[in-house]
Amino acid sequence: MTKPDFWKNTKRYYDLKSYWTNRFGCRVYKLPVDAGFTCPNRDGSVASGGCVYCDGRGSRLRMAGPLPSVTDQLLRGMEYYREHRRAARFLAYFQTFTNTYAPVEHLRRLYREALALPDVAGLSIGTRPDCLPDEVLDLLEELARDRHVWLELGLQSIHDRTLSRINRGHPAQRFLDAVRRASGRNIHLCTHIIAGLPGETREDVLETARTLAALPINGIKIHCLLVLSGTPLGTLYERKPFPLWSREQYVETVCDVLEILPPQMVIQRLTADGYRDIFLAPGWTVNKMAVLGAIDRELERRDAHQGIRCKDENT
Repeated sequence: MTKPDFWKNTKRYYDLKSYWTNRFGCRVYKLPVDAGFTCPNRDGSVASGGCVYCDGRGSRLRMAGPLPSVTDQLLRGMEYYREHRRAARFLAYFQTFTNTYAPVEHLRRLYREALALPDVAGLSIGTRPDCLPDEVLDLLEELARDRHVWLELGLQSIHDRTLSRINRGHPAQRFLDAVRRASGRNIHLCTHIIAGLPGETREDVLETARTLAALPINGIKIHCLLVLSGTPLGTLYERKPFPLWSREQYVETVCDVLEILPPQMVIQRLTADGYRDIFLAPGWTVNKMAVLGAIDRELERRDAHQGIRCKDENT
């Protein structure tokens, strides 16, 4: 299998920048929005304390004081990216906590407020698979008739034992059900997974990847487990540090995952870092460009690219 021509890039995977160029023919940036949502895994509806790796503070805007309006947040971001990145179009990225966790009419007002701004081509909405009632999916389908809509579903792992261990608050079946109900609505689905979760092996991560490769998923975000101060995981680590994945383990596993994923799946993220003021470990994650460079070099060493094993894995 050769690298697909439609990527139109020099990468060995279908990166988000290439996708935006293919879709819109110009520079597109996602502008993060904190619309004041909370999470059912924090307020007691599902559980309390949140996922073991989540610090619960929300965005920097939220930490700084009263939140500006959705419009004000977007206008500020648009001004910056037009000036410094020559951006032409934007997606409003409802990012902080669970952005479908509210009455549908409240969601409609927030989403419509974002879409009313010039050059906002669509939405990207981060949420949990257990916070997607049919009326919310109906709203997103309505918006997707003339706008570009991404729905970002946190999964982290397909293994129920892991989801229980990290206090995720739902089984993997809720994710599978959410994907089933969202598919066929012209909504683009993106999934978040974490490599290096407590108790998981490389093969566990690859099993998650194989499951996703067989589903109608349009994009993925991958990052390594981060240990942050103020989280349950961070408290355990500060009491007695436990082994975390090395950069080599992470890079090799990410490349294995990329080989499995279908070539049309957009790779929206391959690494991440945490807030520096609460970051504990692993230290190698703070240099994102070095991690991305290592992934590129490993794919080159293998002479591999995204999707090269996709057909074999799914037969």
